[in-house]
Amino acid sequence: MPDAHTPWTRAALPLCLLGTLNGEEKSYGYALLTRLADAGLHGIRAATLYPALARLEEEGAVEVEWGAGEGGPGRKYYRITEEGRARLRRDQAAWGDFTRTVASLLGKGDDSGQAADDTDA
Repeated sequence: MPDAHTPWTRAALPLCLLGTLNGEEKSYGYALLTRLADAGLHGIRAATLYPALARLEEEGAVEVEWGAGEGGPGRKYYRITEEGRARLRRDQAAWGDFTRTVASLLGKGDDSGQAADDTDA
């Protein structure tokens, strides 16, 4: 897996956060880091995660509330908004278009004329 600090991970992080929050009532930062790592995005640091969440909040894609922590200090919980769900739908479509384009370009360098993951042999 590429290092989590690659430009691709940074670019995709807001989309991944919205996708993760979409199926939940609310979540806090450490739980989001854990879910991202479980999905294969390892090595994302808090110094990368929290600014991304703050930008999503500023843009109206997530809302924040403070709640009691489990046996410790309070936690900041994040919840996707309707605006965030609309952005998620738009960004999912754009991401699909982008990755298909990149995959087609990467496949052009293959001597067989097929995409690298297309094995009909």
